[in-house]
Amino acid sequence: MTSEQTPKWWGPATGVGSMPGGDARESAKTVVGSFEDFPYLAELPARGPGADMIGRTAGMLAEMYVHLEPSGWRFSDRPGRDTRRARSWLGEDLDALEEFTQGYTGPLKVQAVGPWTLAAALELRGGEAAVGDPGACRDLAASLAEGLRGHLADVRRRVPGAQLVLQLDEPSLIAVLRGQIRTASGYRTHRAADRQVVESALRDVIAVHDGPVVVHSCAPDVPIALLRRAGAAGISLDFTLLTERDDDEIGEAVEAGTKLFAGVVPGVDGPLSDPGGSVMGVRSLWRRLGLNPGLLYESVVITPTCGLAGASPAYARAALAHSTRAARSLADNPE
Repeated sequence: MTSEQTPKWWGPATGVGSMPGGDARESAKTVVGSFEDFPYLAELPARGPGADMIGRTAGMLAEMYVHLEPSGWRFSDRPGRDTRRARSWLGEDLDALEEFTQGYTGPLKVQAVGPWTLAAALELRGGEAAVGDPGACRDLAASLAEGLRGHLADVRRRVPGAQLVLQLDEPSLIAVLRGQIRTASGYRTHRAADRQVVESALRDVIAVHDGPVVVHSCAPDVPIALLRRAGAAGISLDFTLLTERDDDEIGEAVEAGTKLFAGVVPGVDGPLSDPGGSVMGVRSLWRRLGLNPGLLYESVVITPTCGLAGASPAYARAALAHSTRAARSLADNPE
């Protein structure tokens, strides 16, 4: 991506995805009001199965269907009540977003679960995770790519002035790469996935969007270099989990133009520091890396550490507003 394109794709701050409660209109109003330059399509998992991140994305799949078992989401032969419910809630959220973004022009973020976290969570008919079956993983990635193509087209129709940013949520990616996904029995783990296969599937899904794709993970040791090779234009991280071990990969990414979504605002209820204090770690990282402070505001988007589904509604509103103020502090005082 060229520097000339950057201003139209990103805002200074945004949220990660989920919000508390079950009122789609209230959430959309809060999100759009909090992030005038970079709103996002809110997710409301408190409504129940199908509104959760796995069920929601499974409802987007093309010609693949799921239903809910006591152990989790499992593939079905045909769409049933659970798939219909997931699609209905997504439609409700899109209606609310459309209502509050009338006339909006600028970046707009939509989220979906990435192919590997989906493969780790969805069960084959026998009850084992799809991640243990290479053929199922390929089919799932292809179905997700096709489903996302349709979803993005729908959002474009509803908010025609928006430049869409797609976020793929991959919290289980490290566990997949390390062979830490447990089998149905719980006594073993599935074999570690081949890194080239993982990268290839991510690349195929990322390629469906003609705009930038951000990969989000609130787990430690995010494979930044792998995600960049797969085509991610941005990496979204829980900044509190970073260590100096991550410095080199982050520095290389930023210098290559990758956008860093820095999760610095706590995602659960608690005291909030002053906005400048929230971004102190970002400034410290910049100094350690020897990067130009003038690039800081252009290179970083401020977010909460993860989704806000576990927060109270009052705290969620405060956290979003705080993210915007923290981003402003970074712009005003990069050093």
